[in-house]
Amino acid sequence: MSDLTKNEILNALKKIDDDNFNKDFLILNSIKKFEIKDNNLSVDISITLPASADSNKLQSKFAESLKKEFKELKKIDINIDAKVTTHQDSSKNAILPGVKNTIAVASGKGGVGKSTVAVNLAVALAKDGASVGLIDADIYGPSIPLMLGLNEKSKVYQDQKSMKMIPLSNYGIKVISIGLLVDDNTPVIWRGPMASGAVKQFMTDVDWGELDYLFFDLPPGTGDIQLTLVQTIPLTGAVIVTTPQEVSLLDARKALKMFTRVNVPIFGVIENMSYFIAPDTGKKYDIFGNGGGSKISAELDVPFLGGIPIDCHIRIGGDNGIPALYDAPDSEYAAVFTQLSRNLAAQVHIRNLKGNSTSKMEISLDDE
Repeated sequence: MSDLTKNEILNALKKIDDDNFNKDFLILNSIKKFEIKDNNLSVDISITLPASADSNKLQSKFAESLKKEFKELKKIDINIDAKVTTHQDSSKNAILPGVKNTIAVASGKGGVGKSTVAVNLAVALAKDGASVGLIDADIYGPSIPLMLGLNEKSKVYQDQKSMKMIPLSNYGIKVISIGLLVDDNTPVIWRGPMASGAVKQFMTDVDWGELDYLFFDLPPGTGDIQLTLVQTIPLTGAVIVTTPQEVSLLDARKALKMFTRVNVPIFGVIENMSYFIAPDTGKKYDIFGNGGGSKISAELDVPFLGGIPIDCHIRIGGDNGIPALYDAPDSEYAAVFTQLSRNLAAQVHIRNLKGNSTSKMEISLDDE
């Protein structure tokens, strides 16, 4: 057994079946080290898992899969590092020292539900146990406070060096928005540099604390605020939101290529308003077309994270300040957002492994 390879271990682990583990995102770099001696195998694995996952159960499945594949093994020690990995970058660490990963949610055009996607991705990750923040970077059209039911104004305090804003919290995530600083009916009539400056302050002058993920809900397009963001802080990556029809895909391509041009990795494409299920007949209708998100993903060689159905309850939840995972946690669309967030977390993990809490269980598999 001394000639056992990482690739053979990887192939064995990919045969397991667990709802909380996406085996498609298990890569060679996930196996940090392994050692075999006297038919005893010790394996260290780094993976991303939701906090709700039963790591002991998963470790047992890993061991069973390896034992089934390699019957000569007598004993298997599985060490799983299931912590959220960190995007290591000195510039990011200087600006946001407690934030592990920064994720932009972008679109090429308005009206595709980008903010709805950003809110529900953030809430889904928080519900899975991650520490999450959300910056509403759409200075001219801030909608995040409404969608999260936030009516208070952000408070400010003086620390040893400067004034700091305190983000508001709801549904497990920390939030800052220009909508938390000005009256609801007051338009933000600012030139581009002022709006860009506000986004900078949302990074440097807000007490974010320790976060696994900090989302940026960007305004549509490829203008000042987007460029300011990518020039100010190295993003871990970006998510592109589109709808199936070609007019949306045209602008989504531009947004995607903008991030690529400034060397920001693309975690994937999310297709909103993918299909509609008639509540009376159960028949599926492709109102805005079919397959546009997967098509652009294949065309530009980026992951397709998934599609979100059209459901009036998603809109109602946003208008009432109750995200889908809390408004109807057992619904199909809530399950979709949960899976999308886990797919995204897996892509972040892969990016960090390529670019850059441990639990241990010992399993004896000696035949009696």
